[in-house]
Amino acid sequence: MTLILDMVNSMTMLLQHLFDALALGSLYALGALGIGLIFGVMKLVNFAHGDYTSVCVFALIVPSTAAMADPMFGNLPSWIIVPLVLAIGAGLSMLSEVLFFRHLRNSNPATMMVTSFALGFVIQHILLMVYGSRPKALNLWPQLNLPIEFMGARFPALQMLSIAVTAAVLILLVLFLKRSRLGIEMRASAEDFNMARMLGVKANRVILGAFALSGLLAGAIGLMLITQTGVADIRMGVPIMLVAFIASVIGGLGSLSGAVIAAFAIGIVSVLLQAWLPLEARPYRDALVYGFVIVVLVWRPQGLFVPATYKERV
Repeated sequence: MTLILDMVNSMTMLLQHLFDALALGSLYALGALGIGLIFGVMKLVNFAHGDYTSVCVFALIVPSTAAMADPMFGNLPSWIIVPLVLAIGAGLSMLSEVLFFRHLRNSNPATMMVTSFALGFVIQHILLMVYGSRPKALNLWPQLNLPIEFMGARFPALQMLSIAVTAAVLILLVLFLKRSRLGIEMRASAEDFNMARMLGVKANRVILGAFALSGLLAGAIGLMLITQTGVADIRMGVPIMLVAFIASVIGGLGSLSGAVIAAFAIGIVSVLLQAWLPLEARPYRDALVYGFVIVVLVWRPQGLFVPATYKERV
C-alpha cells in the first residue's frame, strides 16, 4: 500500500513539473518564434523585441510614479483588452521596421544588430521617463492564478492557458506559412531573399508582415507575464527575449521548429533543475542551464535543426 501511494505521489509530482516546464517553455517558444520570424527574412536578431513586450504591458497603465498602478482602460472586457495589446505590439514592431530597419537592409548585419540594441535602450528610457523606475503592481485577470486540479496535480489555470495559446499559435503559424500567399512568400524569402524578389515577391510587404507577426507574439508574452506576476517592470521582457534568442541559436537560426523545440527543452531543464537540485545548489541553477547550452553548441555550433536550404545572406 505504501509503495502504491509513493508511486501515485511520484506521478503527481512529475505531472506538476511537466506542466511547469511546458508553461515556461511556452513563453520561451513564443519569444523564439518572434525572433525567428524576423531573422528568417532579414537575418536580423532584433534585441528590441523584449522591449516591445514591456510597451504592450505599460500601455494598459495610467502613467504614474506610484507603486500601485491604475489600469488605463478601466474594466474593459477581455475581448477588447487582448486585441488592443496585440495591436499595440504589432504596430510598434511595424513602426520600428518602417522608421529604422528598412533603411539598414543593405548594411552590415552588425549595424542592424547594434541598431536594435540602441532601439531597445531608447524604449526602456522612454518608459522610465513616463512611468518612473518603480515596478507597478497590476492585477489583470487574477482569477487565472487560481489553482485547478488535474490528476492530483495543482497548478494555476494560467499555465494551462499558456500551453493552449502556444499550441494554437504554432498550429495557426504553420497553416499561415503553408497556405497563405504572404506566408509562402515569407518562406521563399527566408530561403533566398534575392531570388524571391526577382520572382516578384514584394520585400516591403513580406518584411512588414514578419514584423507584425513578431509584434503580436510580443504582445501575447506581455499579457501572460503581467497575468502571471502581477508586476509591470520596464525590463520585464528582456529576460524572456534573451532566453528566446539562445533557444533560436540552439535550434538553428532560420529554423522556427528548431527554435520552438529548443525553447521547450530549456524550459524543461530549468524546471527540473529547480525541482531536483539540493536547496543549497538551487541559486546556481541558471549557471547549470547555460552550461548545458555551451555543451550543446560545442557539440553542434550550427544549431540542432538547420534547414538544408538555409544559406547566410551577406
